[in-house]
Amino acid sequence: MPGDAAMDQPPLGRRAQQRQQRLAQILAAAEQVFATAGFEGASMAAIAAAAGLPKANLHYYFGTKEALYAALLEELLRLWLSATDAIRPDSAPDAALESYIRAKMEWSRSRPHASKLFANEVLRGAPLLSAHLAGGLRAQVEEKSAVLRGWIAEGRMAPVEPRHLFFAIWAMTQTYADFETQIRLVLDVPALGEREFEDGVATVLRLVLGGLALRA
Repeated sequence: MPGDAAMDQPPLGRRAQQRQQRLAQILAAAEQVFATAGFEGASMAAIAAAAGLPKANLHYYFGTKEALYAALLEELLRLWLSATDAIRPDSAPDAALESYIRAKMEWSRSRPHASKLFANEVLRGAPLLSAHLAGGLRAQVEEKSAVLRGWIAEGRMAPVEPRHLFFAIWAMTQTYADFETQIRLVLDVPALGEREFEDGVATVLRLVLGGLALRA
């Protein structure tokens, strides 16, 4: 019966959910493989193996390694840009910047491969990200820098060049992912754990908020 065939088909919502889960599975595996092997050293076969999926699935969703790499970079950039949402004219400067710093540190803790992948792309001259860095990221930094300039003009924080403040925050927070090995060896710990990240967050907050006269 036609009705029986229709009942055998999963609901559209379930199909969409399964698609999203499969995409997330592929992107997570690609993040790790690209970060450790680099773009040239990574292969669709290695990513498929890491994802536990047939290589045909990767080609079905992304077509080529280049398309998968570009999609991953774009997803990471959107994720990082969303961390600036707390920086608004009506926000308290100290709370907004603390929220941003904590978010950046959390990405370094929970997704270190993402940070390493992004760093590797920039070190390559950003061949696939140049347009995004010169477009979306630049626009976002300019928008949030205007907020900081407003806070400075109102006397709510010490004067600073906002764009260079963002550069400094990126450097301080992403180093816990990009140079995790260096930090781990200096601290003489087998891995960076909760304690190390808590100390890192506290130090970055003290330097940034204290330097901007937002906290004693």
